[in-house]
Amino acid sequence: MSTDAAAPLVTLASISASRAAVLAGAGVLFDKVAPGVDEAAVKAGLLADGANPRDIADALAELKAVKVSLKRPGLVIGADQTLDLGGRLYDKAESLDEARDRLKALRGQRHRLHAAVVVAENGEPVWRTLESPVLTMRPFSDAFLEGYLARNAEAALSSVGCYWLEGEGAQLFERIDGDYFAILGLPLLGLLDFFRRRGVLGI
Repeated sequence: MSTDAAAPLVTLASISASRAAVLAGAGVLFDKVAPGVDEAAVKAGLLADGANPRDIADALAELKAVKVSLKRPGLVIGADQTLDLGGRLYDKAESLDEARDRLKALRGQRHRLHAAVVVAENGEPVWRTLESPVLTMRPFSDAFLEGYLARNAEAALSSVGCYWLEGEGAQLFERIDGDYFAILGLPLLGLLDFFRRRGVLGI
């Protein structure tokens, strides 16, 4: 939490409850706003140009940060996360049937979550990072899957992988390699270091 009244303002260009919780838990004072970006249209355009899931996460994070930074003072955080299974980009499931199919596709497989963060100021990117943790799902049974979806319908439809690692979604995995905060959608430690250097946080 900032102790300097002159510290730069911080805005999170996201309405993600998970990202907001990560920032707040680390003691960062911030406002949050919707970025106002048509993510589906941007993704479609990037895919048509041959972009991969990693590049798409980075591009969307920058677009969100820059767009909001043109309207708000201080430092603006843009973030995006994409799920990459064998080079294929997956979006959030729109129904429980789609979530079921998604989890069956991920079951027993390794996938990557590309989590990008870009900080913009005065409409220009001033800092960025991208982490790509690798997650391995265990070969869970169909019975477990059905019970999981019945108990966690909201989580299944609110995250790109149809799981919240903070909850029962942890039971879907046998191994996780990489940054935990990136899995939650906001690589945190490098961002906190940048904030310390910019006077947002005490050193």
